[in-house]
Amino acid sequence: MGAEAKLEKQCTQVAKANGWWSRKFSSPSNRGVPDRIFLKDRVVFIEFKVPGKSPTPLQQHEIDEINKHGGTAYWITNVKNFKIALDIHT
Repeated sequence: MGAEAKLEKQCTQVAKANGWWSRKFSSPSNRGVPDRIFLKDRVVFIEFKVPGKSPTPLQQHEIDEINKHGGTAYWITNVKNFKIALDIHT
């Protein structure tokens, strides 16, 4: 399992332990969409990246479009920032 997959797994476990529902997100005709959707009183899209990496221009465009249209989307490189994004205080 790669570093990005490990980060995604860790964050998903943290989210589930705190009552969040989560699903892998894919949109076959729309490349660049965030990796996962998290839902608990609000919807948050997350793109996972290993530390030192950033989203591709297409991924950043998708994140920006979600946020521009009233959604919430982030790219995350560690569990600490993931908890901040979902407002988890454990």
